[in-house]
Amino acid sequence: MTRLGNRLSPDSLLLSDAMIGWNQSLSRSFDVVIAGGGVIGSAVAYFLAAHPDFDGRVCVVERDPSYQSGATARSAGSIRQQFSTPENIRMSQFGVTFLKALGETLAVEGERPDVQLQEGGYLFLASVAGLETLRANHTVQQAEGAPVTLLDCDGLAARFPWLNLEGLAAGCFGTAEEGWFDPFALLQAFRRKAVALGVTYLADEVVDIARQGHRIGAVELAAGGRLGCGWLVNAAGIRARDLARMAGIEGLPVHPRKRQVFVFNCREPLPGCPLIIDPSGLYVRPEGSGFICGISPGPGEPDPDCDDLEVDHGLFEERLWPLLAARVPAFEAIKPAGAWAGHYDLNSFDANAILGAHPELPNFLFANGFSGHGLQQSPAVGRALAELIAEGRYVSLDLSRFGYERIAATQPIIEKNVV
Repeated sequence: MTRLGNRLSPDSLLLSDAMIGWNQSLSRSFDVVIAGGGVIGSAVAYFLAAHPDFDGRVCVVERDPSYQSGATARSAGSIRQQFSTPENIRMSQFGVTFLKALGETLAVEGERPDVQLQEGGYLFLASVAGLETLRANHTVQQAEGAPVTLLDCDGLAARFPWLNLEGLAAGCFGTAEEGWFDPFALLQAFRRKAVALGVTYLADEVVDIARQGHRIGAVELAAGGRLGCGWLVNAAGIRARDLARMAGIEGLPVHPRKRQVFVFNCREPLPGCPLIIDPSGLYVRPEGSGFICGISPGPGEPDPDCDDLEVDHGLFEERLWPLLAARVPAFEAIKPAGAWAGHYDLNSFDANAILGAHPELPNFLFANGFSGHGLQQSPAVGRALAELIAEGRYVSLDLSRFGYERIAATQPIIEKNVV
C-alpha cells in the first residue's frame, strides 16, 4: 500500500467482499434503489435505514466495489462553513456536527469509526478586486453563526507570519468547525453501518430504467435481470446525466471534470497553517507531515468533460509551484511526493447540488451535481433525502431551493465561493 501524508493512496483502496458486505442473493424488489454507492449514496442508505418511520428494503447498486476510481476516495477531504449561500453553510454545519459524533453514531458491534477530523480552518484570501465579495460572504456567514473572522493585512501578518501579503487586501479565517478529514473512512463508516442496519449492496450497474407513466417501475442491471423499486435515487456521480437520460430526462447539467491533487514536502515549519485559498484559485493545506495542493480551471480556461485519471505533472511544475512560492516563500524549496486525479460531478448550470424529485417523475430523486462539495454535504443530503422518502418533505433543513425546478426555470443559485 502507498501512503500520501496520513492517508492511503486512492490506488491502494482495495477491499474484500467480506469487508464491504456485498450481498448477491437478492429479493428482486426493493422499496428504494440507490444507483451509486459512494459517499452520497451510502449516506442516503444509512439515514433511510436509521429513520424511525422507514421500515422498507433498500438496495445500493455500485459498479466499483473497490471504490478505486470513485470520486469519494480521491477527494481532498475537506469541510468548510465559508460559502455565500445560507443553505450551503447550514449543510456544512450539520456535516461537521455529524463528523464530531460519528464514532458513536456509526459504530458497529463496538467498533467506532474515526475520520481523523482536523479543524485546521480555511483561509480565504482576497485582493482589492475581491474584497467586497469577501466582506459580503463574511456577513452571510456570520448571520448563519459560522465561527469566521475577517482579517486585514496586519491581522494576517500577526496570525500567519510566514505568508507573503503582496497583492492581498484581507482574508477570512474559520477559527473552528472547518478543516479536513479522511474521505474514505467516512464512506466506509456510512456503508458498514448501512449494511448492519439491513441495507443490501449489489456489485452491479444500472443500464436501463423502466418507466410506468410518470413513475419509475424498475431498473435493469448490467449482469442481467431487474430490480423493482418504489423509489430510485440518482447518486451516480459523474454518470448522473446518463442515468437521468435512461429515465427519459434529457439535459441534466452534470459533467465529469478531472481535478488533480499534488503532494509535496517542505522542510520549514508553517505553524498554524490552515487550508489556504489564494486569489489565483490555488488551494494548499497540510496533509500529515507534508502538504497537498491543487487548482480548478478559471473562467475561460479549458475544462472538458473527462473520465480518465491521468495526472499532468507539468501542471504542478509550471503553474502550481510558482504560485505556491509566491504566496508562501518557504514553498520555494519543496520536494514533490506524489499526485492523484479524481473527478467533480460538476453542475455546469450553477455549481450547486441538484436535490429532490423530478417534477414529472415523483419517485425519481436527484442527488447530483455537487461540484466538489459532495463529501462535506453528504450527511445533510443523506438526511434530507431520507426525510423526503420517509416523511414526504424536508424536516430538519429545507433544501427545496436546490430542486430541479430551478434548472427548468433558468434560475441559478449563485454560490460565490466555489473552489
